[in-house]
Formats: sequence, C-alpha cells, structure tokens
Amino acid sequence: MDFVFLVFSSFSLLADPVNLTYVILGFVIGTIFAAIPGLTATLAMALLLPLTYTLSVETALMACASIYMAGMCGGSITAITINIPGAPSSMMTALDGFPMQQKGKGALALGHAALGSMFGGAVGALLLIAVAPFVAELSLLVKTTGKFSLLAFALIVVVIAQRGRIPQAGLAACIGLMLATVGLDAMEPITRFTYGYSSLTAGIDLMPVIIGTFAIAEVLTQASARIDISAAAAAAANKVKIRRRDFLPPLSEIRKIGFGCYFKSCLIGYFVGTLPGAGGSMGSFLAYTETVRNSSEPETFGKGNPQGIAASESANNAVCGGAMVPMLTFGIPGDPITAIMLGVLVINGIQPGPQLMADQAGLIAPMLAALLFSAVVLIPLTLWLIGPYFIKIVSVRKDVLYAVIALLAVVGSFVATYSTFQMFMALGMGVLAFYLRRNGFPVITMLLGYILGPNLEEFLRRSLALSNGDPTTFVTNPDSLFFVALTLVFVYFLVIRKPANTPGTAKAK
Repeated sequence: MDFVFLVFSSFSLLADPVNLTYVILGFVIGTIFAAIPGLTATLAMALLLPLTYTLSVETALMACASIYMAGMCGGSITAITINIPGAPSSMMTALDGFPMQQKGKGALALGHAALGSMFGGAVGALLLIAVAPFVAELSLLVKTTGKFSLLAFALIVVVIAQRGRIPQAGLAACIGLMLATVGLDAMEPITRFTYGYSSLTAGIDLMPVIIGTFAIAEVLTQASARIDISAAAAAAANKVKIRRRDFLPPLSEIRKIGFGCYFKSCLIGYFVGTLPGAGGSMGSFLAYTETVRNSSEPETFGKGNPQGIAASESANNAVCGGAMVPMLTFGIPGDPITAIMLGVLVINGIQPGPQLMADQAGLIAPMLAALLFSAVVLIPLTLWLIGPYFIKIVSVRKDVLYAVIALLAVVGSFVATYSTFQMFMALGMGVLAFYLRRNGFPVITMLLGYILGPNLEEFLRRSLALSNGDPTTFVTNPDSLFFVALTLVFVYFLVIRKPANTPGTAKAK
C-alpha cells in the first residue's frame, strides 16, 4: 500500500516543467516513430538512450515510460489510414481499421483506437502498480538454482514464441549468449575471447549492442528495400480530410462494444505481457481472436467492426504494464522496449530484482506515474490536438529520414561510451543484426541472450558450485523445479501441441 501511495504522490513531479516537457516530448517522438512504417518506438528509445546520461534518473525513466506507451498506440495511425501497421502490435488493428477508413470513417476508427489504447494503458499501469510489490516479495523466495531456471525459462519462451522460426531464434539467442561471454570472467580474474585486443577486456558495451541491433540495422534494412511507400502514403494522406470532432466515438458504439470486451482484452494483454518475449503483437492477436470467438456477429470482423479495434488496442497497450513486471522484479525484459529500459536502469546504477521495490522504490514510482499519465491524458490529448495531421507523417522523405537516423546512431554510440572502438562495435553489431534479420533470424532473441547471458552463466556456475557439480540440484530444489515444470508446459503447448486455428488466424497471416 505504501508503494501505491508513493506512485500517486509522484504525480507531483509532473508539475516540474522539465519533467513534463520530457514526458510530452517523449510521447510525441514515440508516436511519430511508431506511426512511420519501418520505424518503431524501440528505435526511438535506442536513439534517445544516450541522452539519459544528461538527465536525472527520474526524468529519464519518465520519458522512457511515455515513449513506451506512445509506441504501442502510435502504430494504429498508419494501420488505420493506409493499411500499413506502424508497429507489429497494430497488425490486428488494421483488419477492421482500414475497412472503416475506406468507408470514410477513418477518424472514427482512430477515435476507437485511442479509447481502447487509453483504457488498456490505464488498466495495465494500475495492475502493475498494484501487483509489482507482491511479485517482488514472492521473488525473494527464488534462490540461486531457481534464478537460473527462471532465466533459462525466459530465454526458452522467447525462442519458442517465434512461431515457424524456432531454429533461427535459438541460434540467434546462442549468438547473444556468446557475445555476453566476451571480456573479463564473471567469477575469475581472467579474460575470455578478447583475441589479444585490450579494448575487449571490458567486454562489449550494452549501448553499441542496442544501437547497432535496432537503429543501424533498421537503416540498412530500409536502404536495401526496393519498395518505397512514400509516394503512395503521401497520396493517401492528401485524400483524407479529418475534423477534430470526428474522432469522438458515439456512446451507442461504445455500449455496443461493451465494457466486458475492453476489460477482458486488457487482462489478456497484461498477462501476455508478463511472459518474456511475447510482446504486444501476441497480446493483440489473442484478444482479437477471443473477441471474434465470443461475438454474435463474427462475420463482421475484418470488414470494419469497431469491436475488433477496441480489443486489439486495449490488449497491446495493457502489455506495457505487464511487460514491466518481470523487468522490474527479475531483471527479465518482457519485450524489446523493456530490454532497452532495462539498459537505462543498469546505466544509471539501478539493479532490477527483488530488492528494487524496497530499496529504490522512489526512483521507480515516477516512471509508473508517467506511464499512467501518458495513457489517461496524453493519448486522447495528442489525438485531439494533432490527430488531423497524423497521416502526414508517412509522407516524410525516407532518404532524409534515415540519413538523420544513421547520424544520430553513430554519434550517440560514441557519446555514450566515448570510445571509438565501441562506436565501430555498434556498426559491426548493426551489420550482424541486418544479415540476421535478412535471413529470418529474430534479433530480439539475440539481444535478450546478450542481456540475460551474464546472470545466466553466473547462477549456473554458482548452483553447480553449491551442489559440488551435481546437475540434479535443478530438479530437487522446489523453486527451480517449478520453473523447469513451467518450461516443459510452455514447450508442450507452443511446440508439441500446435494451437488450434481460430477465426482470426487466417486473417492475421
């Protein structure tokens, strides 16, 4: 209860013009990046990560929270207006949003998306505020062997969640684990895999890995793409005329969608978010298919049913709150954005884990307050003020856009480390990530392998040292056995037993 009070008292920090400016600026930037196809809020946060060095910890985390929330709702803009989801989590929104746009109801569809995003973001943030302290207390029961099994469970779930690409995901995760072993040994004063380069003694810095994996790889991907949607997007943008009052969904349609649909979708999104690597796309897909399954008019979905938009957007924004639970209490990112937020915490000397809520709750509470503020205030306010201009974003010239991104990425990686070697390492990681993406390897598993690798190795070696090398310790300790069993359950349902087709499956492909 003390933590809940602390979070709501942290709203006073938003009265500080500096904090409020960075929160609003972060939300606008996150919205723009999420709305432009090919860009994501993950890329926005990766580019802005070096700026966190010049900000206080509270301000940096509040800005990151607003970018996160904006990234989830911003992808619906182009998903609805030109049928190109700006973010993977908005894929299901396009199924009903674009047909409404074709019927001349694009503004109404954007209004439904904003309402669902606001509801989902608020419920996800409130559940996070209420549940996180209890999860932190429960996490104190997890000992060394259990921590290894938990991290192994997280990595395995991330890999098997990549449907149809499990071998590629597994190999990418192994590459990440290998990169994490470069430098000084975690338990002995020896260097590993430095090949005589003194610059590698300290290992590969987190910043070049993040910037290279997301920013530089994205620039290379877009530069190699043969199709440029700028002209088509600009043409579509010029045809659409939107008035601000057109964004307001009528009460009759909100009642028809029903509170149950909103709330159920929020719960689905929140609990999917707590699973490492699941992400907003899985949450919105499950919520959408569940809504179709329970609907009395399933044949209307995919043809402009606002209920589909509400379910998808409520779920993917509720994922924000869910994904922060494992990140804050166990140091396990729930998705790519929380992986970068984990980097912000580590860079500022904050170690996520069971003691975080007790020892440094004052630093975390403002971030959660900003998350809730972004959902309840900034989502509707942004749509109302600049909604009519949203679709103009997609007509920005791509050559200018990606040239600026490349410059910011290179300069940012140098400023973050003041190391020319690490700057070239960022370029090298970008090339590696580019070729991995080009050949169907999900780079998020590589990044999570790199982030989880040091702790995974440390807990493995400690567990074996405590048990005198006996590997059965992982199935004889109750906390470890729980996560081993949970891993087997996930492997069975996601790999061995294929999920049955749902009404929305065919549409999602």
